[in-house]
This record gives sequence, C-alpha cells and structure tokens, in this order.
Amino acid sequence: MSALTGPERPPAAGGAPRKLVLLLHGLGADGNDLIGLAEPWGQLLPDACFAAPDAPEPCDMAPSGRQWFSLSDRSPVPVADGIAQAADALNADIDARLAALGLAERDLALVGFSQGTIMSLHVAYRRTSPCAGVLGFSGWLVSGERLGDELRARPPALLVHGDADDRVPVGALFEATATLAACEVPVQWHVSRGIGHGIAPDGLEIGGHFLRDVLGGAG
Repeated sequence: MSALTGPERPPAAGGAPRKLVLLLHGLGADGNDLIGLAEPWGQLLPDACFAAPDAPEPCDMAPSGRQWFSLSDRSPVPVADGIAQAADALNADIDARLAALGLAERDLALVGFSQGTIMSLHVAYRRTSPCAGVLGFSGWLVSGERLGDELRARPPALLVHGDADDRVPVGALFEATATLAACEVPVQWHVSRGIGHGIAPDGLEIGGHFLRDVLGGAG
C-alpha cells in the first residue's frame, strides 16, 4: 500500500487509525531506530498509528543502515538534488498511506531525527495542504533561503536540539526557527541541556505533548 516499507504500530486503543504519525530516521539508521517512540506517545495519541519507513537508499557512509540522501559530498548542489529525489519518494509514501487509511493531511504529523528532520521540514512546507504539525529533533533546515518562494503550507513546528550536539551544532535550531518564523510558520523550540545528538527525556515529553496538541490526542 505504501511506497516505502518499515515497522508500524497500530493505535493503542485498537480499532481503525484516526491519526498517523510518520517517524523519519537519521543517516545510517532505519525505521527500527524510531518506532519505539510509539510506546510512550501512543498513550497520548491512543487513536494514532505510527509508521517508521526505511529511507529509500542504503547508506553509502556505513556498512549498514539507510539514508534519505547522500552526505558523502556536502556541497549544495548534490545535497539539494538528493533531497529533491528523496522528497518524491516521501511524498508518494505519504499519499499512499493517507489514501490507504482514509485520512486527511490534517490527520498526519511528521517527526524527524537528524536527516529525517531535514526531510520533514522540506516536505511539510511544500505540500499543497498542511499536515497537523512537524516535530524535528537534532536536525537543520536545508536551503532555507528558498523556502519563502517555495512555501505552500504552514503547519506548526517544534524543533528540539541538544546543546552538546557535536554532529549538528545547536545553532542550526536557531537558524531554522528564525527562517520558519520569517515565513510566518508557527514555530516553537526547546534546547535539551547537556544532551548530544539524540533525544533526551525532556525532548521526548515535550514532543509528545506537541503531537497531542496538534493531533488532538488524549487529555
């Protein structure tokens, strides 16, 4: 039914899903890296199904895992081309999942980690209709200077980052939030103190509350 495959979890309450949370993993990982988030967040979103698709390409910088696009050459043109190609695959996956579940864009939230955050931010604001929200951990906004011209939707965003991240400096969070705010996107941010490139308990809790608020989960 979907253009991409990966682990999924049904709604905690049982029955047909009324919401969809798409979990997009980082470079060199796969969907199994994030699907565990369905356990704590499922209590806040009992009618949501969680899906963690594997990125479309094998990672070219590691012996295993997947990538949304290559970072072996980090110059702007190859990165932009890779993101555009991955966006086609991700958009097809989103369309297929929503159609299969009989859900609308407003029933969807995108959650990304690192490279998955790049993809979430790229796709969400260029789709015709807004999803419910975007939650991004430890990522950055690529080609932000083009966003104003390419913007088609303004779903709310929450960006979370560790201030000890040695892979993606925390400054990327502030650059992204400034760009989104300049495009009139409702955006919030949170810095997890003493945390590196990962998701801390405070980020997990704040992120879950954000998803509950935008998707209308349990009180």
